Amino acid sequence: MSEGDAPGSRPLVVIPTYNESASLPSVLAALLGLPGALEVLVVDDNSPDGTGGLVRRHAEYGSRVHLLERPAKLGLGSAYKDGFQWALRGGYTAALEMDADLSHDPQDVPRLLAALDGGADIAVGSRYLQGISVVHWPLWRLMLSLGASLYTRLLTRMPMTDPTSGFKAFRRAVIERLDWRRITPEGYGFQIAVHFFARRSGFRVREVPIVFTERREGRSKLSFGITIEAVLLVLRLSLLRLRDAVFGVR
Repeated sequence: MSEGDAPGSRPLVVIPTYNESASLPSVLAALLGLPGALEVLVVDDNSPDGTGGLVRRHAEYGSRVHLLERPAKLGLGSAYKDGFQWALRGGYTAALEMDADLSHDPQDVPRLLAALDGGADIAVGSRYLQGISVVHWPLWRLMLSLGASLYTRLLTRMPMTDPTSGFKAFRRAVIERLDWRRITPEGYGFQIAVHFFARRSGFRVREVPIVFTERREGRSKLSFGITIEAVLLVLRLSLLRLRDAVFGVR
């Protein structure tokens, strides 16, 4: 791979899974049907429902579909970090985050990659860039998401409409240069930390409007513990931002 390679020329979609055998076949079919040289890495945390075996039996396993198996349920954040390191070793030009439950539309992947090709370092799929673009969410879930976004923006001063979004594309250079040791949350706080430290490092973060659809199969992984983790994370990041402002520390 040369420095002149476009980010969208050899992208890898990283999909963490835990008990996603019901929805994953549809996601894989949609992704592999997109134009270009897109490949998919499923990072499975030893799903008891046989998600890993489903991937190994896929017709394109070993060519365009890959599997990284982990011994236990180790968390979303570490799954993405392991997947990104796998992408670096494989020489991919870009890596994408995407859920396995069809809440993220595979048809939006080319739009995220186009934003990278257009100059963004990270392209983030935003549910709120053009109003509220969420389908089939209960009111409490929408209020929680909107509240988390507002809380994050106010305390971190990140100029993003959807700082908790988990649908995004990275240039290879971002994955290589971010200090992933500082990005420790395992829930959706992972997304907040990625955006914060990427912007702090000078990377260009661009939001792309998407429509988010509530999962069609399985159960949400959101929990009270994950929410508290994110709340405390934002407080820590706000203190770090204030330290930067006062002392010019990086």
